[in-house]
Amino acid sequence: MPSGECFFHFSQILWESGNHFRFYFETTFLALQEDVLLYTCVHWSFILKLQSRGYEIAFILTLYTGSLRVVYVHRPPTLLTLPQTLKPSMISFLRAACALLLGLFWASGSPSPGSPVWIPPHDQVARVARFVAHQCDWASVATISTHKPVAGQPFSNAFSVSDGPRGSSSGVPYMYLTRMEISVQDLEVNPVASLSMSLAQTDYCRQQGFDPQSPLCAHVILSGSVIEVNGTEAEFAKKALFSRHPEMIDWPSDHNWFFAKFNLTQVWVLDYFGGVKTVTPEEYFQASPYKQHY
Repeated sequence: MPSGECFFHFSQILWESGNHFRFYFETTFLALQEDVLLYTCVHWSFILKLQSRGYEIAFILTLYTGSLRVVYVHRPPTLLTLPQTLKPSMISFLRAACALLLGLFWASGSPSPGSPVWIPPHDQVARVARFVAHQCDWASVATISTHKPVAGQPFSNAFSVSDGPRGSSSGVPYMYLTRMEISVQDLEVNPVASLSMSLAQTDYCRQQGFDPQSPLCAHVILSGSVIEVNGTEAEFAKKALFSRHPEMIDWPSDHNWFFAKFNLTQVWVLDYFGGVKTVTPEEYFQASPYKQHY
């Protein structure tokens, strides 16, 4: 272990939910000569630091899935002799504090940046596609270029997207566009395009240790066309985009922004080994991206 000595370690299963998650309560007491870098096999950590009689104590409540996460524990201002055992009253206090933190986390109802990203089973392909589409805030859109010297060639560009406010997935990627943009000019000549989204832009692949190109880092490719929307659908697109991209509200009005959607005709999904899988539009829109409770 780098700089510093571990004097005491206590670990036990705190809570278990079904067959999916196991929460561990782990305390490590360190007397540090300098900053220590700790590696712990965790998916998510809720860290509470307390100062007790001069010791720095790190409480780590983890969702154990086997991926690596880095936790920094810093040197306390005063180093004292660390007791070899904990009093029962202290252990009871630690358990109660951790249980309270866990309850507050689940009661909050909204994921924190470090919380795990749940994904549908890979054999439920349409649900995976819907899940990726709802999680992603931007996409790579490839058009057929109309600009020299690459006219007639594929031209990829990044666009902010949203298929609905968080928790209100429609499955339709909406965009906020201006005709001043080079790719939009391509679309005015030929609206056919492909749109790609990947969970590499979320915490999921990083938490799992998946490379963006790995099949396990789920990504989807939509084939179809980009078309302008108006009326009621434009109102939904506005709500979908502005709720997740609030900066858009203040973009220059003289750019003549308009709302558009990706009208998909085919869905390609890669989320596991064995090659890409296809999903029809009907299957895609019938699927739910949300976790099912039985």
